[in-house]
Amino acid sequence: MPPLGFDHEEILQCAIARLRNKIRYEPIGFELLPARFTLSQLQRLYEQILERELDKRNFRKKLLKMDLLVDTGEKETEVAHRAAKLYKFDTQKYASLKQAGFTFEL
Repeated sequence: MPPLGFDHEEILQCAIARLRNKIRYEPIGFELLPARFTLSQLQRLYEQILERELDKRNFRKKLLKMDLLVDTGEKETEVAHRAAKLYKFDTQKYASLKQAGFTFEL
């Protein structure tokens, strides 16, 4: 990234820190992906934001256990490997769970 002028570097670092903190307890990662996404795309996003690798099986198991992802019944297209399932985030279910006291934790 090129050097930033004025206090923009400080603003950027503050925004990144807030994103890293908030992504642990709010499902904002889903807003940074397309409406339909693979679990691999979701995991890569979280790994890049948190700047660490996440165990694939534990990540998927935890997310699927929350029951906030809807299997669209579709798969990736135009990929050189085995096509992965596409999911979408169930915002209505999350809203009702949150109202009941559910905490999104990764």
